[in-house]
Amino acid sequence: MRILITGMSGTGKSTALLSLARLGYRVVDTDDPGWHEDREGERLWSEDRMDALLATGDDRTLFVQGCVRNQSKFYPRFDAVVLLSAPAAVILDRVATRTTNNYGKSAAERAIILDDLAHVEPRLRATCTHELDASRPLPEVVAALIAIATGPGRAAQTLP
Repeated sequence: MRILITGMSGTGKSTALLSLARLGYRVVDTDDPGWHEDREGERLWSEDRMDALLATGDDRTLFVQGCVRNQSKFYPRFDAVVLLSAPAAVILDRVATRTTNNYGKSAAERAIILDDLAHVEPRLRATCTHELDASRPLPEVVAALIAIATGPGRAAQTLP
């Protein structure tokens, strides 16, 4: 299974991915260096690198997190596209208090997040296969992601 976890900044994508990695799942955080290229001032996935990742024959479940404009090009190669969503107040509180990422600390960045909630998130909602309420406790979100990956009729992945 290949699962894309997407959503606005502050919904907990990276935090969920870290929890999945601790459980032994194969994960890729596309916010890490090397996964993006800048084209005409816009940050997009490196299509060659994403193609290579999704072409691997590894049969272990893969969770990828990210939110960029060209991600939809890869949707057919994912078994599920999961939107993490949360109310604006939850997101703004998270970005204000998180210590792992400085994005969202400035008023300008918070305004961008709110604009993305209004204009980008509805497009993600219209194209995702699943939506999870990311304001729930992290263990519940992670359990829901694992349930999507194992799905009806699929055996749970054996972890190291």
